[in-house]
Amino acid sequence: MVDSLVSQLSINSDRLVQSIEQLAQIGALPGGGVRRIAYSATDMQARNRVQQWMQAAGMSVKIDAAGNIIGKYPGKYPDAAALATGSHIDTVPNGGRYDGAFGVLAGLEVVRVLHERQILLNRPLEVIVFTDEEGTMIGSKAMSGRVILDPATYPRTDGIDIQTCLTRVGGDWERLTEARRTAADIAAFVELHVEQGPVLECLGKQIGVVEGIVGQRRYIITVKGSSSHAGSTPMQMRQDALVAASKVVLGVNKIAHTPGGQQVATVGWMEVLPNAANVIPGLVKMSLDIRDLSSQHLDNLMAQLQADIETIAVETQTYIDIQPRLRNEPALAKSHIQQAIASVCEDLRLSYAHLPSRASHDAQELATFTDMGMIFVPSQAGVSHAEIEYTSPQQCAEGTNVLLHTFLELDRHYRCE
Repeated sequence: MVDSLVSQLSINSDRLVQSIEQLAQIGALPGGGVRRIAYSATDMQARNRVQQWMQAAGMSVKIDAAGNIIGKYPGKYPDAAALATGSHIDTVPNGGRYDGAFGVLAGLEVVRVLHERQILLNRPLEVIVFTDEEGTMIGSKAMSGRVILDPATYPRTDGIDIQTCLTRVGGDWERLTEARRTAADIAAFVELHVEQGPVLECLGKQIGVVEGIVGQRRYIITVKGSSSHAGSTPMQMRQDALVAASKVVLGVNKIAHTPGGQQVATVGWMEVLPNAANVIPGLVKMSLDIRDLSSQHLDNLMAQLQADIETIAVETQTYIDIQPRLRNEPALAKSHIQQAIASVCEDLRLSYAHLPSRASHDAQELATFTDMGMIFVPSQAGVSHAEIEYTSPQQCAEGTNVLLHTFLELDRHYRCE
């Protein structure tokens, strides 16, 4: 009878939507978006509201040294490693009401359903609000043990130091390493998030089963040519840095279309010197951002680009240098968690597609020490980090029901002996 009751559980979609609306009022912008910069007054107000909701849902609440809010709903085996979910409630300056916050409130709704029906899973269930995901990801990095213990690593435009910021939200810089967790604490972590891209909507699918979070590499490419008069220098005698840089951009586009992966590659910033209408450009600096689920595939693509760059340098009589600036390794979702999510979708008669996450999430840090999975719901027109970001109430409810039943599946998978 209990198993039958559990299998028929469904979230309260009206309550979920109401929670999303209420949280969105904290830091609300005129265009319907939200501004809750980490550590700001609105961020702290939202954090307090979520803690109140957690306590009302039968959860114990604590704040770790990194300022992460950890709500814990008890299990039949209270000392067992928890099943966990969560995301963030801080935003970009002109953010939407779904990015991050939806994942937190969906986790809260799962616990509310269990609590009001007096159902305990075998394992405790944690809902985590990670600190400053949009800026430094210090909350999830501290939890994974990969935080950098140098305050200068975390500069802020307002000039307030990280120690003061963490104190504001209940953290403690001096005890930051104490925020570290292990697989003995968290058996599995599943993050529910809006896709922030157009794939699900284009495919007409209701749920995204995330294969992993892509590895990201970032470089600065410098092209050195020779500045000279734009009118008096013959074309065959030029060392035009911008012409060479343009060929590099096309080379980047070429590797982005190379078969064998799901990569994306972008040149998003460029500086041209001397940047005058009547002077041949002598120096160009530009960024390269490239992402894929496979580190080996990224290695191969960069080797191909390097070979192209060497050819371009010879053809244009320029010097081209490429220097790494960022390297984040891929974080793959565990296959059994993907299978659990897909199975739940089939049971609930929801269409789904497997796809990578090309944006960063707190889940990628959790994947360094425990089993990780992610669930996506569609973003209208693929828009995110904007006031017009939108995911319908029905889509939010569908994703939250998948999260609920995924945890029921995982609670059976991770047996407590």
